[in-house]
Amino acid sequence: METQTETLSDDELVAITGYRLPSLQIKWLAKNGWQYALTGARRPVVGRVYARLKLAGVKPSSSNAVAEPWSLDLSRVG
Repeated sequence: METQTETLSDDELVAITGYRLPSLQIKWLAKNGWQYALTGARRPVVGRVYARLKLAGVKPSSSNAVAEPWSLDLSRVG
C-alpha cells in the first residue's frame, strides 16, 4: 500500500495539468486559479488537501482546508 504525502506527486500534477514540463504545469495552474509553491528547481508543488477541494468544486479556505481537526490530548501522559 502506497503512503500518500501532503503534496501531489509529479504523476498527479501531470494528470491534472496534462503537462509534464514544470513550466507548462505552472502556466496551467496559474491560468486555472490554483495555488502552488515553487521548489528551488522551479517545480510547482500543490497540497493534496487543496487539490481535493479544488477538484470537488469547493473553494479552498483556511476553515475548510484542514485535513482532520485534532486537539492535543495529554490525559495519558504521566
